[in-house]
Amino acid sequence: MIKQSTIPWQPFGEKHKRYIKKAMKSRMCVAEGAIRSGKTIDHCIIAANYLETCKDKIHLASGSTIGNAKLNIGDCNGFGLEHLFRGRCRWGKYKDNDALYILTKTGEKVVIFAGGGKADSYKRILGNSYGMWIATEINEHYDSLDSRTSFLKVAMGRQLAAVNPFVLWDLNPCNPGHDIYEHYIDKYLDSYPGYLYEHFTIDDNLSISPERRAEIEQQYVVGSVWYRRDILGERCIAEGLVYPMYEKALTSDMPQDYEQQAISIDYGTQNAFAALKWGLSNGVWYLYDCYYHSGRDTNWQKTDEQYANDLDDFTSDIKLPEGRKLEVIVDPSAASFIAVLRQRHRYKVRKADNAVADGLRETATCMDKGYIKINKSLTPVVKELSGYKWDAKKADETPVKDKDHAVDAIRYLCKTKHILRKAGRETTDLFMA
Repeated sequence: MIKQSTIPWQPFGEKHKRYIKKAMKSRMCVAEGAIRSGKTIDHCIIAANYLETCKDKIHLASGSTIGNAKLNIGDCNGFGLEHLFRGRCRWGKYKDNDALYILTKTGEKVVIFAGGGKADSYKRILGNSYGMWIATEINEHYDSLDSRTSFLKVAMGRQLAAVNPFVLWDLNPCNPGHDIYEHYIDKYLDSYPGYLYEHFTIDDNLSISPERRAEIEQQYVVGSVWYRRDILGERCIAEGLVYPMYEKALTSDMPQDYEQQAISIDYGTQNAFAALKWGLSNGVWYLYDCYYHSGRDTNWQKTDEQYANDLDDFTSDIKLPEGRKLEVIVDPSAASFIAVLRQRHRYKVRKADNAVADGLRETATCMDKGYIKINKSLTPVVKELSGYKWDAKKADETPVKDKDHAVDAIRYLCKTKHILRKAGRETTDLFMA
């Protein structure tokens, strides 16, 4: 007897029902819209139906990283392929790639999982012919004019020999000038046979209660680029200051004592080296002091040992309980400096979580909600915040890479210490579906 899946299905809205029904008769389906709008779950259901009856054996599931693909397509918060085929599937390897082996009505199918966000990602999907390609966050996949190295073009080319080629893409809205719209999504509206496009909002997901929606919205600064894209489902340009709310975080009222302390560092040799001193008091992290040195501005390029010595001096006033080390969160690219710090037994060194897009959003929310406060007398920090802008020349949300060292160190603290989650605001399923 085959063990069947028990999945807590919620009511489906009419738009989702129509989309799933139309998708069964289409060749390429694109679902764009807000987070938690249900688009990824739709695609997992559509993919499962396709796999049951298709003649092709090998298929592709991709995300910006392989972890992203397995989380959003394999698991999908309990609604992914491994759950839809529970009792009929197993994880394994196929030509050194992670793969889900599925027993269907028409024989065994193999779904290869791959990351598509890097320039060399295409190498992982060569050598196979794919029937279905299901991709999450398609705008985060690597593309180029060179059809030999573009993950998108290579993946499509790998479907040419398929008996029943089928494509499923989802994405949250991004810059309306992004290549994914110009060269693919919008271009295909009038030229791709069997093409289906649908836009979803949170309101289309009937399983989201008003209370849950309010909880999700708490993660965002109203009116910010992230709010407009993730909550309202709008395509919009990131422009102006990255942190227009930074002044809300500035204060001259610093606590005298702290429950915990930490240092966050953005490392630079010719570029500036920024070390920020943080203290936790009543659930708020206070940035109360900073060390800032620019080798370019001072014509003095310091060594790792010299920076480590400066850090010793900078933190000498921090008194730690017996046996406790001072937590230092460091730019993960600073491998040699991290090695030097780890030789000094005073520090507990952590590599910073450098997920830039999520880190920017979380930092903005931390400023807006009051989870971090910044000493307004720290001139280098305030100066960077007041000039930290989006790069208008880029089609994606990329800040201008100039005078961004203290602001990067702030992001490292917010993202690596998971301030939103520890404040009871963030949940693991926030961005699913």
